Amino acid sequence: MKSLNIKVILNLSGVLLLLNALFMFIATCVSIYFNDHLLYSFLLSGSLVGLAGIAMMYFTRDRRKHINKREGYIVVCVGWLFLILSGCLPYVTSLLLLPNDHIINENFSLVNIVYETVSGYTATGTSIYDDVESLPKSILFWRSTTNWIGGMGIIVLTIAILPFLGIGGRQLFMAEAPGIHTDKIHPRITETAKNLWLIYLGLTAFFALLLHLGGMNLFDAANHSMSIIATAGFSTKNESLMHWNNNIFIQYVLIVMMFLGGTNFALIYLLIKGQFKKVWKNEEFRWWVGLLGVVTFIVFLVLFFNIYPNYSVETYSWYNLEHSFRSSLFHVVSIASTTALAMEDYTSWLTVTTLIFFALFFIGGSAGSTSGGITVIRHVILLKNSWIEFKRILHPNAIIPVRYNNRSLNQSIVFHVMAFFVMFMFTWIVSSILFALLNYGITMSFQDILASLTLTASTLGNVGPGIGEFGPGTSMNSLTDSAKLLCCFLMILGRLELYTILILFTPAFWKNN
Repeated sequence: MKSLNIKVILNLSGVLLLLNALFMFIATCVSIYFNDHLLYSFLLSGSLVGLAGIAMMYFTRDRRKHINKREGYIVVCVGWLFLILSGCLPYVTSLLLLPNDHIINENFSLVNIVYETVSGYTATGTSIYDDVESLPKSILFWRSTTNWIGGMGIIVLTIAILPFLGIGGRQLFMAEAPGIHTDKIHPRITETAKNLWLIYLGLTAFFALLLHLGGMNLFDAANHSMSIIATAGFSTKNESLMHWNNNIFIQYVLIVMMFLGGTNFALIYLLIKGQFKKVWKNEEFRWWVGLLGVVTFIVFLVLFFNIYPNYSVETYSWYNLEHSFRSSLFHVVSIASTTALAMEDYTSWLTVTTLIFFALFFIGGSAGSTSGGITVIRHVILLKNSWIEFKRILHPNAIIPVRYNNRSLNQSIVFHVMAFFVMFMFTWIVSSILFALLNYGITMSFQDILASLTLTASTLGNVGPGIGEFGPGTSMNSLTDSAKLLCCFLMILGRLELYTILILFTPAFWKNN
């Protein structure tokens, strides 16, 4: 293996900084419109980030234009590091310009700023702010923008413009999204990235319009559309979606948004083209729809027959029926898609529903979606391989492949899925123990252990809030700084699907062969 091409790594990181600066200048326009006194904050941040990006691109303009797989992994990791560091600047400069603003001042610390930024870019959506409604409008917009950027992955946006730089983007794309890719919108990787982002942008604008027509003001509609299509959870209201708890239209629009956010965007492209049969033939999509349907039905039965335990059967009305169905569907889709928004406190329901929702932390949405988690396709392959293993035990000499979408899967893919699942669970267990020690100390209680298990699972899966102490509507400001930093690492690890980060810690990765 050749030595690392440092110049191309820095050059592409410069492109990422330029793109980040562009979004900061858009936030500047929001600050001008609302006159929230942060105009110079975003101008300064965008200018510094933009100049850094231009300098990195200029001084590496004579780079070797080829990028190999190893460099692709490094570009993604270094790129995310630059994104997070540059994304912190608006929070830092806002404090310098508004030192007497209580909400900014009370929550200011470098660890808090890093946590909020990482949570935004990884589309996890947990926050350290207790009172988000007191934040300046431009900061609220920037939080939603980081959700939107990270949801699809700014790396994918970058490779859409790589042809203009004379660089191929396949290694970069595979490093950003190292999961299983069985469907493509277009055979050329850059065309795929462009189409993905066009769909992403179009859906964001379309649903922002629907939310506005449903009763949200334009600012809230735009922010929630950016956040929710990315299957993140940042909101402009302290109560989050519970602020519109009586608006049935908005809740159903959000359900559709979260469902599409958790669906493979290649299939959404086919849906837009009207190729419904091809979409339904996709095995992961059928499992995704079936999972949501079955779990929603179970939760619905629990709610409908237990939410009014003291009432007679005659008192059950169509409203109770519809409300139970809507609430069940909303929260199942929300958690399964790793959006984790709530229209009510689902953790106050029965223990059985809490266990069901906790199990959904480990499912995730579809591959090729903005969701985090293990993803449905990996579970499908694991289940199929486990079932086939019974046949292999009975017929040890038979060659029985795992089939997906009527095609035989290479055994190496099955091994990769099994390894990923083991690594995910191992990381969750170890990080839960470490989190409990960092946040509660050696004298932790059983409730502390449960809180640690749920929060690390939701953080590693980019779900958002956990259950219990760190449930929906709760900020993470009470965590210790060391626990927050651990959560930051887990959020990035989960967003880049483990291997992109963990492979950097293997000696073989750095050897020149």
